[in-house]
Amino acid sequence: MSESAMPEEVKSQVAQYDARPLEGRVVLVVGAHGALGHAASLACAAAGATVVLLGRKVPKLNRVYDAIIRQGGEALLYPLDLEGATPDDYAEMVERIESGTGRLDGVLHCAADFPGLTPLEHTDPAAFARALHVNLTARWWLTQACLPLLRRVEDSAVVFAIDDALASGLPYWGGYGIAQAALNALLGTLHAELANSSVRVSGLAPGPMRTPLRAKVFVEEDTADTCDVAAVAPACVHLLSAAGVEQRGTLWAPTR
Repeated sequence: MSESAMPEEVKSQVAQYDARPLEGRVVLVVGAHGALGHAASLACAAAGATVVLLGRKVPKLNRVYDAIIRQGGEALLYPLDLEGATPDDYAEMVERIESGTGRLDGVLHCAADFPGLTPLEHTDPAAFARALHVNLTARWWLTQACLPLLRRVEDSAVVFAIDDALASGLPYWGGYGIAQAALNALLGTLHAELANSSVRVSGLAPGPMRTPLRAKVFVEEDTADTCDVAAVAPACVHLLSAAGVEQRGTLWAPTR
């Protein structure tokens, strides 16, 4: 694809990642068709990674895949619904990644489930359980399945996108908010257990972003107080690259 035919968004990413810090790496982006997942997938591909795109909405996954291929990147599709997936499904996923690429160097967790603000007292039990599962349990099941493959490379990374504003507990955010606090604890525990291994664990606190999830809550918010997801994508690349060792074990809030 010629440079003149590239979308402006892709041109800026390609220019930014001339050094290609993810060259030769295979990165799994969970929730690849969401707002942050989409932007991060494009950025990782521009930085040289082969990106495995995981999500439950195939048409949206296809659009991310097509965008990566148009920019000259490499990507693989892996449709999977985190709500219904079992540990066996994640084990099969890892087997397919290994057979298709031979390695796995990073996992970026961007998938999220948020039904909207509701007092806990009035939260539907099924919605509460789903939010905890998709935002917390499924993230761990998938990570657990990936660890043996991640250990086989000299440097690998697991990155959790975490809403740090909710880590101490705020009213009405329900299972999603509780999961954010639990993810912060998971980050610390997993880092301590893997501190002497080749697998780095870190968290990304992107701050307020203009996403459909945020729009459910802040309907009339001044967008000047938020940032575009494309501005956060470089932080995802940084944490997945070798340079991300500087943030090992931390919940990192990059300067924007």
